[in-house]
Amino acid sequence: MITHSHVPTVPAGFVPCRIADGRFAEAVGPLYVREGDLVRFGFLAESRHGNVRETVHGGMLMTLADQVLGLTVMQAVGLETPVVTVSLHCDFVSAAKPGDWIEGEATVTQITRTLVFVRGSLSHHGAVVLSAAGVWKKLRRPHADGARIRDERA
Repeated sequence: MITHSHVPTVPAGFVPCRIADGRFAEAVGPLYVREGDLVRFGFLAESRHGNVRETVHGGMLMTLADQVLGLTVMQAVGLETPVVTVSLHCDFVSAAKPGDWIEGEATVTQITRTLVFVRGSLSHHGAVVLSAAGVWKKLRRPHADGARIRDERA
């Protein structure tokens, strides 16, 4: 059992992310967001996200990277344009532990007619935990519920 001397809290300015990204994300979240010049996402790791080494499982960190990069892509192309992950490359840089507040940010580096390229990172107290780069594909058909997709989790 992992115990901490302090009770982790969500930092000021972060609110639950309302951009719908599927039921799987609901099972591993919640994900938080802080709007601004550079949108930042936040995640409070829990014991259920840990592995046998008492660190946050790499699969959880990759899931978080997929969310952060994917939601950044969604915001860049517009919520009415559905996108899917084509590739996601992750490098594990350091460890995070259950109870840690992990922040993520991403930047779209290129948009073509059908593809969106993005890079980002996850960090804890300013130290990079994971760096990632990926490609998302814009699907041809508009999302039928584009106007409602942001409020799906409300």
